[in-house]
Amino acid sequence: MTNPEILEAQCEWTAAAVSDESLWTEVLTQSETDELDRALRHAVTVSVDILDIERDDFPLDGLASRLAAIENELINGRGFVRLRGIDRTRYDQSEVEMLYWGIGMHLGTPWAQNKHGHMLGDVTDQGRTVHDPEARGNELGGIALPFHTDGSDLVGLLCLQNGIEGGLSTVANSISIHNRLVRESPDLAAELYQAQPFDFRGEQPKGEKGWYTVPVFTVCEGRLFVRCIPPYILASQRHDDAPRLTQPAKRALARVVELADDPRYHVAMKLAPGDMQFINNYHVMHGRTAYQDDRGANSVRHLKRLWLETRVLDERPECFRNTHSDWARNRSASRMRVH
Repeated sequence: MTNPEILEAQCEWTAAAVSDESLWTEVLTQSETDELDRALRHAVTVSVDILDIERDDFPLDGLASRLAAIENELINGRGFVRLRGIDRTRYDQSEVEMLYWGIGMHLGTPWAQNKHGHMLGDVTDQGRTVHDPEARGNELGGIALPFHTDGSDLVGLLCLQNGIEGGLSTVANSISIHNRLVRESPDLAAELYQAQPFDFRGEQPKGEKGWYTVPVFTVCEGRLFVRCIPPYILASQRHDDAPRLTQPAKRALARVVELADDPRYHVAMKLAPGDMQFINNYHVMHGRTAYQDDRGANSVRHLKRLWLETRVLDERPECFRNTHSDWARNRSASRMRVH
């Protein structure tokens, strides 16, 4: 794109504009948590395996309209929400996962997250390090994670347990970042509309290259779609056959990182056990602050992750469609327990 345009200005926000946490925290009422509990009890009569549970198996006649409004806000508004009110102590891990899955099914359709086909995944220390060329961010423990996007329409996180300190979830507004880049450096913005190489982290289909290409910025029907994982873009260069990053692309990517890190464009939130966060992956980049676990004290940060395909979006660019058929073929749910 030679002349990038300002897009979806109504979805722009700054940290100052969303400093009031009540704007993006949806607190469930007693009647709504009671309805969730009834839906859970019904779902387990169908199956104790979440993979067997469809939207109709988790009936939410009262809460459904509120979740629909949240879904609309995610796609057409602020782009992130914290859902609060579930008493984590009331449920074991399998039960709270079922609650999370059921809510997720009302926001979209689960999407495979990795080569294992995980429809429900984990964000916790899995013993991988940043020096491992095939490690993914959700497997890394302790360290801060830079702002990035994932691979679906919506991304959900459920907090099962926190470590002893740190681990705040951070969100940055991709729309504001894109539009500022267009205003101040349209040439750099245009560079990111060109396909950029990403490292597959060893999860490419058998026999295929270890990298793929997709633009950081794409426009479709007037909407902005963002795929930005700076560490994976830079790591693509370890493959000799991957396209080389141009100097303008490197400068543009560095500017996106700089803007996301700017306190004016992001906010941090604490997720307490039982809290859920949902974001529009195309309008919001996410990360986290560094944290510390204490395994001896059974204080290990552990979140469950959902990737969802929303029903609100009618159109998406080809490169943002759910095309990982090789991943979905292994459809499964992680059963990890860390406490």
